Amino acid sequence: MYELMQVSQRSYYIQSPAKIGLVRLNDTDVCLIDSGSDKDAGRKVRQLLDANGWRLTAIYNTHSNADHIGGNRYLQGQTGCRIYAPGIECGFTRHPVLEPSFLYGGYPCRDLRHKFLLAQESDAEPLTEETLPQGLTSIPLPGHFFDMVGFRTEDGVVYLADCLSSRETLDKYQIGFIYDVAAYLETLEKVKAMTAALFVPAHAAATEDIAPLAQYNIDKVEEIAGRIVEICSEPLCFEAILQKLFARYSLTMDFQQYVLVGSTVRSYLSWLKDAGRLAACFADNLLLWERV
Repeated sequence: MYELMQVSQRSYYIQSPAKIGLVRLNDTDVCLIDSGSDKDAGRKVRQLLDANGWRLTAIYNTHSNADHIGGNRYLQGQTGCRIYAPGIECGFTRHPVLEPSFLYGGYPCRDLRHKFLLAQESDAEPLTEETLPQGLTSIPLPGHFFDMVGFRTEDGVVYLADCLSSRETLDKYQIGFIYDVAAYLETLEKVKAMTAALFVPAHAAATEDIAPLAQYNIDKVEEIAGRIVEICSEPLCFEAILQKLFARYSLTMDFQQYVLVGSTVRSYLSWLKDAGRLAACFADNLLLWERV
């Protein structure tokens, strides 16, 4: 773990629970794409930088989930590097309590205020075209989170962040986190049509051909959507729908799974309602969902 993998002349990734991209800007300066999950991840990254005699100039965050920004504060404090994050993600990176608050839908209890959902704040600036070094371009990849982006290097390596999951992860956990289902599917279709020298997803193996995995993720979204519609053959409230999904996929409920899967299911319900596949009504002071 935390092994440095060179994939082209200037492009690398650090093998970690959420892969960290590294791009050499010249003989001494490098930038990172994301920073890992916490201070310990940041420390291991710093050791790799020091071992290679590299100076960290910037961290470009793909999005603001804690496992991608957790090393920001440590690395910024150690190196003075600048940190850039796209759109709304910049606000979440500067004020990370927004992540568990958004997921829960209110002030998060102590069970949700831990490093897996609540990173330390860091002094992030808005990501713009002008803030990118020569040869690095950003790619909008919305859906998984608000304004998530990926990055393409001039030697054709594409860092895909969390826009898709590995087959193994989907087969084990079934319901991957999604904020906007419609945008997520559009992103996957775009990614499926991309070409690159190498694709580096954060949570799947690097590959030269991303299309089959993108399609597998699309198929899983359609499966989950169909399952929700099937469950709503009679009017049900959100909690009952969530319970039935957990039972169907043999998932285990805890606070973290409740907010991650629960938030995702709410997003599915919104998407299915907007698509005319579900209807919503209020009865006995309950919001009920039913198949159209």
